[in-house]
Amino acid sequence: MGGLAHYLEDEGIPTTQIALIRKHAEEIKPPRALAVPFELGRPLGAPNEPEFQRRVLRDCLDLLERESGPVLEDFPDDPPGADVEQEGWACPVNFAAPVENVSDQELLEQTLLQEIALLKPWYEESKQSRGGRTNYGISGKAPEEIPAFLASLVVNREDTPSPFGDEKPVHLAFKQMADDMRYYYMESAIARPDGRVTDVDIGNWLWGETTLGKVLVEIRNWAMESEHPGFKALAPTAMVPTHQRHRTIHG
Repeated sequence: MGGLAHYLEDEGIPTTQIALIRKHAEEIKPPRALAVPFELGRPLGAPNEPEFQRRVLRDCLDLLERESGPVLEDFPDDPPGADVEQEGWACPVNFAAPVENVSDQELLEQTLLQEIALLKPWYEESKQSRGGRTNYGISGKAPEEIPAFLASLVVNREDTPSPFGDEKPVHLAFKQMADDMRYYYMESAIARPDGRVTDVDIGNWLWGETTLGKVLVEIRNWAMESEHPGFKALAPTAMVPTHQRHRTIHG
């Protein structure tokens, strides 16, 4: 969007935008951008917080008063609930500790399949409570089809073939399957109404208490040093969210 903004400005159309990744805005230098400290996918900060969302929009639109740029300003506040300790929330499923031996491909695959099976009733309940809506499905694969591929990536790295053959490169297959699995876990975890749960609660559970989180961290660890152009491009910002990168080697 930052690149497109330059073309619009050349046609005399003023632009402004919200930047979820500040570094991208620093490099692309859009005419006007508001950098926000929010989760990817939540450019307005938090759901069901209309007054806070209006503040974000107002600050973004106020940048249109700047006649020249590039302008990059920071939104000053975290989203509501980001610094609140939540009590009472817990994932409806108790998993065993994440797998320690990440070189055991079969063990990784079987443990992921066990997590998926335990979460399935809660995923279905969560989906039903939203009228059948779900974010899962971009990869076109069923949850049970994904663990073998992810386990192979941990152990065999770039030598893992794409499950889609020549139709889809391996790094894109990974991105879509990893996103699907994160949606599956997160939607399952919020199925039981234990009070208001924050992104931090869900993130700490997913990345700190599940084998899926351990697997995705391990993939990012080697992808950061990979010479494979697809994985190398995804690794810095598209594999592990900012607030969980302390779990990775490269931060």
